[in-house]
Amino acid sequence: MKNRIDETRPQAARGNRLRRWTGLALVLLTGFLFTSCAPESIGFAEAAVKEPLGFWYGLWHGIICPITFVISLFDSDVAIYAIYNNGAWYDFGFVLGVGTLMGGSRSS
Repeated sequence: MKNRIDETRPQAARGNRLRRWTGLALVLLTGFLFTSCAPESIGFAEAAVKEPLGFWYGLWHGIICPITFVISLFDSDVAIYAIYNNGAWYDFGFVLGVGTLMGGSRSS
């Protein structure tokens, strides 16, 4: 009579491999999503023509801040913070986005 543990061992190994590949796929997908949505660089001449960025852009820029920071180290045309914004609402969204990403008050 075989041991019951020996019978479930191939299923456990298959489950571990599936979890590992699923986790890797999720990390890669998230990385591609964040890097594909990095804010485009806006020159000062172009910024004067466009409408100022508001709360939702501030929130999004705050969420993707770490990725944008890494990109800004290698590309001088990319900035973490949009200069041409509508003021307090953009700032509020940016701070809220960064705080949400970093775990908020839960991490302290």
